[in-house]
Amino acid sequence: MVATLEVIGGLVLCLIIFYDLFQSVVLPRPAVNKFALVRFVLRRIWVGWRWLGNRMSSISRRETWLAAFGPVGVLTMFGLWGLALVLGYSLLIDGLRDQIHPPPANFGTSLYFSATTLVPLSYGDLVPIGEGARFVIFAESATGVILAALAITLLFSLYGSFQAREESVVTLDAIAGAPPSGVQLLENAAEHGMHEELVSTFDEWRKWAAMVLESHLAYPILLFFRSSGAVMDAATLVMSTVDDKSEGSARLMAKVGNHLVEDLAWYFNYRRFDDPIVERSEFDQARERLGKAGYRCHGSEDAWKEFARLRSRYASPLNQLAQQLSIIPAQWIGD
Repeated sequence: MVATLEVIGGLVLCLIIFYDLFQSVVLPRPAVNKFALVRFVLRRIWVGWRWLGNRMSSISRRETWLAAFGPVGVLTMFGLWGLALVLGYSLLIDGLRDQIHPPPANFGTSLYFSATTLVPLSYGDLVPIGEGARFVIFAESATGVILAALAITLLFSLYGSFQAREESVVTLDAIAGAPPSGVQLLENAAEHGMHEELVSTFDEWRKWAAMVLESHLAYPILLFFRSSGAVMDAATLVMSTVDDKSEGSARLMAKVGNHLVEDLAWYFNYRRFDDPIVERSEFDQARERLGKAGYRCHGSEDAWKEFARLRSRYASPLNQLAQQLSIIPAQWIGD
């Protein structure tokens, strides 16, 4: 009876981990309402990790600590999957102990046999002699190879996506300042006669938002590889406050950007509030600066209403994401 329960329990645990691996690594796009065991565990680990980081007095140490969670999280994912598979297969082995020579003396021996098979580091001190045990050992050896292959593939995919994301973030500093600001991006474009560059920036970030939408929802661990940007604010100002030939590109970029924000809000179960999270006085200050930079600005009242409507679509979810990841939100008005 106990052996039967062990076999059933081990089989169920292995199937759960296989499904979690498929959903988290193999499936190339996010699945709606998918079950993700490791994702649930990582979120709980992040709460403690962030708690420790927020209590560090040094800002540089705090940022270094928080930034390390992304890579550590990847290793933790595969470590948890590996440990769970070892446990699942050890239950199967213990339930089939009569088909192993010599039979494992206790569950600890079955756990040892399972661990050395998954890696694999089997020393030949335990040998499967029954068909069921042979199949389990063969399956676990194959699982170990597949797990290693998935780990290597995922690492290449994650760091490729991270590098592609950061290239645009780093180049943004040249035109939007560091840290970047939507107002400063428009000011610099006007000051240096870079209106064509502004159009190119919106086009590039439209593609960037689409890339992040696909990669980060498929592999949410990428969200913990930290950076920030401010292009949505610049696009919103162009659409609501100033007359500029980059408006078409800004609208296309904002459409994809809002799609990205909506999907992130769905993933994290954020509530959206109709609040631009910018005071009217701050907006008026930004409008005045853009006027001095050479832009033709719309009427103050109409511009504010349109700006508040557009910014309310993304401001609250992005602020909640920044708070969850302990990232300082992008500046509204740069220095």
